[in-house]
Amino acid sequence: MCKCIHHQTNNNNLKNYTLLSLSLYLLLSSCSNGKEQVANEAIKKDSPATAITATPNAIKRVGMITGLKPDKIAYYKNLHANAWPAVLKKLEECNIHNYSIYLQQIDNKYYLFSYFDYTGINYDADMKNMAADTSTQRWWKETNPTQIPLPEAAAKQQIWTTMESIFHTN
Repeated sequence: MCKCIHHQTNNNNLKNYTLLSLSLYLLLSSCSNGKEQVANEAIKKDSPATAITATPNAIKRVGMITGLKPDKIAYYKNLHANAWPAVLKKLEECNIHNYSIYLQQIDNKYYLFSYFDYTGINYDADMKNMAADTSTQRWWKETNPTQIPLPEAAAKQQIWTTMESIFHTN
């Protein structure tokens, strides 16, 4: 779906129109469903207005994997069945949406697969912001001892290993 703004302008109201266009663009481009397009007019001093198209920030899809200690499965499930509101709020503040965790047994070992959509503009800064949060740090003190990092993550003193994305549909 395309939302278009049609407006003829002269040099006297160029500044006001440009501010209005920018405001409308920012408002409309904040849609996160990935299917919206915002069409706006480029105002050029000596030429007719030309339509330009801008799209919302692309969603970064993140999949990760780690092991889970068999004797900690019930505890891990209970923690997530009663996730702390402060931790959920921090996820949202850090532009993490559609966060899911799955459990799978393979060859008598248990693995967690997590997936989330990241909709921000600075992934590293948002991850640092989340890591600095005291509620999140307390949460990780509960969850980290239940998990078994894969060798790649353990070598970096991390819990989760980021997986390569090879396919998705919208």
